Amino acid sequence: MVQATSFLLVLFLTLGAHGLPAKKCSLTGRWVNDLGSNMTIESVNANGVFAGSYHTAVTATSNEIKVSPLQGSQQKGYNQKGQPTFGFTVNWSFSDSITVFTGQCFVDDDGKEVLKTMWLLRSRVENIKSDWKATRVGNNVFTRL
Repeated sequence: MVQATSFLLVLFLTLGAHGLPAKKCSLTGRWVNDLGSNMTIESVNANGVFAGSYHTAVTATSNEIKVSPLQGSQQKGYNQKGQPTFGFTVNWSFSDSITVFTGQCFVDDDGKEVLKTMWLLRSRVENIKSDWKATRVGNNVFTRL
């Protein structure tokens, strides 16, 4: 009887593990990126809208860095499978620039949540002839604090 119980337990764990729901990735909370910038996302409402704050660790200006507000939206479609896509805008409190981020919230193989993002930073320039140098592009990986 003990051997049969052990066998059934192993069989259940082997076959049943595939039926367990995958861990879902949640945007809400505190995050840090690969450059040391910190971000806090408040609760995501039923429509997928959220707000928060962003404290960058890097800047191209000589101004004192200040915490800046962010506003965003998470895709709420049925096919997101617990790893939603999202976008948010940071309106920098210490410069005349704005950055838009887009990305996806993943759960990695170790069960840790990771935000993979790409961003565009637009700086104000004096005239249209300087437009060529006004936009920067990059990417960041955020992990939960």
